[in-house]
Amino acid sequence: MRTSILNKLPYSEPFLFVDELIAVDENGAEGRFTFLKASDFYKGHFRNNPVTPGVLLTECCAQIGLVCLGIYLLGDNGKGEVAQPQIGLSSSEMEFLLPVFPGETVTVRSEKLYFRFNKLKCKVKMYNSDHKMVCRGTIAGMIKANSNV
Repeated sequence: MRTSILNKLPYSEPFLFVDELIAVDENGAEGRFTFLKASDFYKGHFRNNPVTPGVLLTECCAQIGLVCLGIYLLGDNGKGEVAQPQIGLSSSEMEFLLPVFPGETVTVRSEKLYFRFNKLKCKVKMYNSDHKMVCRGTIAGMIKANSNV
């Protein structure tokens, strides 16, 4: 089931920020991603002291915590099949606590706040490999099955 969710993600490299989906159920999702040292964005953010941009940390949280969970929820809690989803981020409010450096692996955990009328809202938290919280926040988006696929 987790592999089928990953196969339905509408992203590909270099904009895929999910390596592994560890767990997913009707209440939330958990997954991992490693920010590769060779990623182009590190060349300019920041010069001689590369740090992962907050917008990419937010995107990683959204892909794991919101989109993977949304695909699961659309698929009748993993029992059914859902066509390629249509996704739109509608809001995010994130607090950044620690930097993420090139080569670091992060774990994202989400908790569903609600899913109704195709709108999913989740609390998300990201942790580094030392189990320290990197960022946290709330992300919401619209997600529905694409009937044209």
